[in-house]
Amino acid sequence: MKEVSAEFLLTTFIIVATPGTGVLYTLSAGLSHGTRVSAIAALACTLGIVPHVLVAISGLATVLSASAPAFEAIKYLGVGYLLYLAWTTWTDRRTLTVEQSHTRPAAGRIILSGILINVLNPKLTIFFFAFLPQFVTASHPDAVSRMLGLSAVFMLMTLVVFAAYGAFAARVRRHVIGRPTVMRWIRRTFAATFLALGVRLALAER
Repeated sequence: MKEVSAEFLLTTFIIVATPGTGVLYTLSAGLSHGTRVSAIAALACTLGIVPHVLVAISGLATVLSASAPAFEAIKYLGVGYLLYLAWTTWTDRRTLTVEQSHTRPAAGRIILSGILINVLNPKLTIFFFAFLPQFVTASHPDAVSRMLGLSAVFMLMTLVVFAAYGAFAARVRRHVIGRPTVMRWIRRTFAATFLALGVRLALAER
């Protein structure tokens, strides 16, 4: 896109690169199952942004931010899913040995989980509703197309950055995969972080 400013790219990079649930999920996939699975996870998290972009651009974010019941319902679905991820990550034993770590989960499962992580986060919709208008002037002849274009750039950067996180995790995986104690603590750290993110989302205000 010709009109993508350096300010937008820098802001987007900082937002995307800041570790959150998507980054955590991609790192976990890379450490547990390698580069291919982490790339699928990165793609899935990126796809999970699409509904928020569409909702924000259609103006429904106004309704979401104004309606406490709607926000709370989506928020607690997200909280429940993060707690589920925390529990399954804590109790998962497949990443503790080299032999078992070769068993890859189905791509569909990875994609569904990655999409849900971002879909079940109402703040992402409100974020787009507040973020995109800063880079689209009211007098722009085609504001909707402009916002769609900027959203596409945001998603592309998300995919690239998340894939890089996953590739890094997959690369260092060889140094830790044969060490059960290290893998156990890594898994517990991820589980605790998912739990903390769930609690944070539960306490979030509109």
